Amino acid sequence: MSLLEKYSYRKYRKNKLFRHFISVIAVIISGFLQAFTLKVFIQPSNLLSSGFLGVAILINQISELFGVELSISILLILLNIPVAILCYRGISARFTFYSILQVFVGSFFIRVLNFDPLFVDDTMLNVIFSGVLNGLYVSLALKGNASTGGMDFIALYVSNKSGKTIWQQVFLFNTLLLVIFGALFGWRNAGYSIIFQYISTKVISTFHQRYHRVTLQITTRYGEDVMQSYLNNIRHGISCVDAIGGFSREKMYLLHTVISSYEVIDAVAVIKEADPRAIINQISTENFYGRFHREPE
Repeated sequence: MSLLEKYSYRKYRKNKLFRHFISVIAVIISGFLQAFTLKVFIQPSNLLSSGFLGVAILINQISELFGVELSISILLILLNIPVAILCYRGISARFTFYSILQVFVGSFFIRVLNFDPLFVDDTMLNVIFSGVLNGLYVSLALKGNASTGGMDFIALYVSNKSGKTIWQQVFLFNTLLLVIFGALFGWRNAGYSIIFQYISTKVISTFHQRYHRVTLQITTRYGEDVMQSYLNNIRHGISCVDAIGGFSREKMYLLHTVISSYEVIDAVAVIKEADPRAIINQISTENFYGRFHREPE
């Protein structure tokens, strides 16, 4: 390894710690925004969120009908921990850790913080602001290589196991929640919740593609080292072909792998650790046919 490569490697290791720091900050801010959005906009207008937060809100409101108050923050933790335990072997350990951290941080803020509503008599403003902020805090968690847990655990696990996305199933799950919510607490609130969830989904899709797969095309001089490091850390296959640098005329290796969008940060980190000078091109993958996930050894 040349002096330049050694310097690049040391710099990369420092950046690795910095990325962990960024993930922690993103998770903390995301959790705070989650609590703020819930207390200021969602609850005052009796809206229903999607995913496991929606389940927690729905259980909380149903329990109140029977004179019992089940805490949303506690419900979030109780719902997410079993799913994380069941799914972690099929998804990134780093992603699982930071996602669970986000759940705990968000639940903590929901439990201890109180905010006054901003728009007491204007449901539509609450719908718009809650949709935008909900999308922002979810996107922030995703950008920090985490998520808000729940359906993201299940979606990534199924995608890794089967090579298929479950967007339709997620949609049906959220639709079922809205039907139950509308039947119990009024269709007007359910209608507003649909608008709220639509805005949130649009905001998220602006910043991050959930439940999508991407192809990584890697150009490196150290094909065997990169492949071995990748296979030791990432649970997907990778292929390698010989190539020649167009300018340098040196022997190169061209590697291809298909992964979930959630796993890009981890995969790039592993590749760069094996070869700090590797060139990585990320390409959106529309369809994938074949075995997508390798079982852990």
